[in-house]
Amino acid sequence: MTTASRIRSTSTRLGAGLIEIPDVPARDPADAVMADPLVPEKRRFCTTCRQPVGRGRDGTPGRSAGFCRKCGAPFSFRPALAPGDLVAGQYQVAGCLAHGGMGWIYVARDRNVSDRWVVLKGLIDADDPDATAAALAERRFLAEVEHPNIVKIFNFVEHDGLGYIVMEYVGGQSLGQILEARRRANGGQPDPLAPEQAIAYVLEVLPALGHLHDLGLLFCDLKVDNILQTRHAVKLIDLGGVYRLGDPEGALFGTVGYQAPEVSELGPSISSDLFTVARTLAVLCFDFHDYQSDHRFTLPSQEAVAPLQRYDSLYRFLLKGTSPEPDDRFQSADEIADQLFGVLVEVVADREGMPVEAASKLFTTASGTGLELPDWRVLPRPQVSRDDAAAGYLATITATDPEQMIVQLRAAPERTIEVDLRLVAVMLDAGWLADADALLGEIEGGGPRDWRVRWYRGIAEMARGTPDRAVVSFDAVYTALPGEIAPKLALGLAHETAGEPTAAARWYDAVARTNPAITSASFGLARCRLQCGDRAGALAAYERVPDTSSGYVDAQIARIRCLSARDGDRDPALDELVAAASALEALPLDGEQRERLTADLLDAALRITLVGPPPVDDGGVSLLGVPLIERELRIALERSYRELARHAANRAERIALVDDANRVRPRTWI
Repeated sequence: MTTASRIRSTSTRLGAGLIEIPDVPARDPADAVMADPLVPEKRRFCTTCRQPVGRGRDGTPGRSAGFCRKCGAPFSFRPALAPGDLVAGQYQVAGCLAHGGMGWIYVARDRNVSDRWVVLKGLIDADDPDATAAALAERRFLAEVEHPNIVKIFNFVEHDGLGYIVMEYVGGQSLGQILEARRRANGGQPDPLAPEQAIAYVLEVLPALGHLHDLGLLFCDLKVDNILQTRHAVKLIDLGGVYRLGDPEGALFGTVGYQAPEVSELGPSISSDLFTVARTLAVLCFDFHDYQSDHRFTLPSQEAVAPLQRYDSLYRFLLKGTSPEPDDRFQSADEIADQLFGVLVEVVADREGMPVEAASKLFTTASGTGLELPDWRVLPRPQVSRDDAAAGYLATITATDPEQMIVQLRAAPERTIEVDLRLVAVMLDAGWLADADALLGEIEGGGPRDWRVRWYRGIAEMARGTPDRAVVSFDAVYTALPGEIAPKLALGLAHETAGEPTAAARWYDAVARTNPAITSASFGLARCRLQCGDRAGALAAYERVPDTSSGYVDAQIARIRCLSARDGDRDPALDELVAAASALEALPLDGEQRERLTADLLDAALRITLVGPPPVDDGGVSLLGVPLIERELRIALERSYRELARHAANRAERIALVDDANRVRPRTWI
């Protein structure tokens, strides 16, 4: 039996309350100062044409300042400020903290405000007009920004003709530094983060991106170096590439390997900002060594990356997030966060061995148990959007008869997509497949692509008896919603109905492991494993149904029957029968149902007693209080059959049960 729960929480929000994130100890700013501020040659590029500059040859180190050989633009990777410099008569420089994409970052003390530590971010090249414009833009935009996951901006000052952003000092490590530290500790070999840890980091910065988007701003340059973990939070730390939506004069900044392919021609957008989210996650959770070259805009094959093989939903998430078509990506920070959280729940349930309760915002709860056969009617339904003009009217519809519901829906004061989709659902329930198909066609022709149309297309194919075609529709929904449980359950049902138990079991397993409350997945998994000859796997599937579920008793009954049934040519073992009897005694069953299970167990016990030597146990082994002795088993089984005959529904069944009782009763001389 599996119990759903939240796995564990930390004292902070880090880890989304589901996992523990390794702590980053507070770091004294003075200790963070670089002893030798030097930009590695492999990271030196011309800011104008992006060609390598400052590279050494034949053992001679490259120059840290000079002119680009290709375009002639000047470059300098030397710090403009030295320890002890007083900037704007207020900020005393302690030294270099790091080198970013737009220049050196310094740590300093604010002599006017209690000597608090601050960070100064300058330009890589004062002669670069785009860099200058970006700094001025950052100063203007950041005055509007206040969010706990975005570094605070205190001031903007000039010193010796250069501009500097003055930001809060947030001691910690960037995710890029964390990855580099793991590499060093691993003998120089890549050591990516566990998927759940990488996802948790990304989830923390999505509210900050959403806040920027609400202000009409784009971050543009999300990457592992621009996300910093402090002791109690995760922050965006470099807003140098911030861009105002619709600003034709804004300078465009980004990083190769993270930036979406259309940005250079079409400019940035919310979907391109979210493209960088998926790329950042990929860099964090597997060895993505060629993300800036061969796979600048694409992903490696799923087969080549172990975490993507193990977690198909993670792979689907990354595929959608990095689609070459902007319209096929996630369209808002909330949308990407909801789907990524669903992926996290699945990963945590798998790695921790315990499920996590997480309600869907898009689907209702699956109904029914689907114990005996796959039934598409147990599938959840898409929820009605609260923003729809007819949402209030739809909530008032109480009719249960399909024809009455259709009349009420057609009388809606406003014909919206939610009204049409409810009509489709009712038509499918009523078996009006042609009408449902026609209405779905109208919906498709009237607006942008909607995953709900594909969902109901899949339902229609299931109702029509063409599950192989339903698989195609449900797979498209899964691609659009990789963090949702419902498409996976639908794929399991469709594959099982199509006679593909191995494929179905994969989907059922993912659903049952993640949310055991969806009992139809556990029952489907058990059916598929039995079809594949995996009796132990079927028993384990029944055990996943929690005792708090309405399907728990059904699951235990199915488990008892599985334990007492023959497995091919093999009778059940004694310990299996004992386990089944123990489970039966614990169930709140009365009357015919209990008696029928009792008869099954006693019949199985009698069989194993007859085909081999009787079990020997000095303690006196018994089953449901009956000693495992042939005569005693026959007497008890005869009694059960006669009791069942009293409950028989008709004369023929009663006669058959009496015949069974006579067949098993002990032989006598009379």
